[in-house]
Amino acid sequence: MIKMVDELPEDHPRAESLHIRHKIIEGMHKLVVAEAGLIAHGRGEAWDYLIGEHTNPNAINTMKVAVAQMLLAKSPVISVNGNVAILCPNELVEFSKLTNAPLEINLFYGKKGRIEAITETLRKAGAEKILGTVDRKKEKIPELSSNRRHVDPEGIKIADVVMVPLEDGDRTEALIKQGKKVIAIDLNPLNRTSQWADITIVDNIIRALPIMIEICKEFQQKNTERGKLTDIVEQFDNKRNLSNSIEVVINYLGKLSKKGKYLEMKKN
Repeated sequence: MIKMVDELPEDHPRAESLHIRHKIIEGMHKLVVAEAGLIAHGRGEAWDYLIGEHTNPNAINTMKVAVAQMLLAKSPVISVNGNVAILCPNELVEFSKLTNAPLEINLFYGKKGRIEAITETLRKAGAEKILGTVDRKKEKIPELSSNRRHVDPEGIKIADVVMVPLEDGDRTEALIKQGKKVIAIDLNPLNRTSQWADITIVDNIIRALPIMIEICKEFQQKNTERGKLTDIVEQFDNKRNLSNSIEVVINYLGKLSKKGKYLEMKKN
């Protein structure tokens, strides 16, 4: 029985996927990931299958919109849960610094020790100021009753743009009702988070964040004017984006059905 990530055979056809699964499992043992986070990851992986496990042009276009929105924001914040923290801490920190958007820990499952474990993970990745830690004051989002209602007064509470990777829908809805712009990264275009968000990136966060970092660097290197960034955001329609994302699934499944076998499709 395979127990450790080092013991995973690199020639396994799903080696990368297995490494990611083990990251999530290790994260649970370190208290970074909640037990329910394993279920959430499995559900996301199933949706990744449905888009062919690769980043499509529609998703890349949406990433450009999301980055433009972050750069235009006066007080952007990146909300961090356990799965995000364990899967891509280095990319989170880099994107946070590029966009001047602080990282704020915000959890649905508030098991004792989780906030400290996530804080340590982010600090090891190079994060300096982290909001939502145990030593910071909290305020409440009145529309929510879950633990996610507790937000940092210097972060989500005053933010005009909140990026919520791998989010649950109730808080996204509450943030939208408060007049905040919400950027979601989620593989499921049908869930409440994706449907409520202003900008929904339908892609695997492990693939999405590195691309968003490069897009951000490109915008900054070209000194892209605010007017241009504003045009990118204003021309975006998230309903059309979600429709396109569903079409990606339909088209991919259609190709598979014509091929007759999933493995034949993967070989080609």
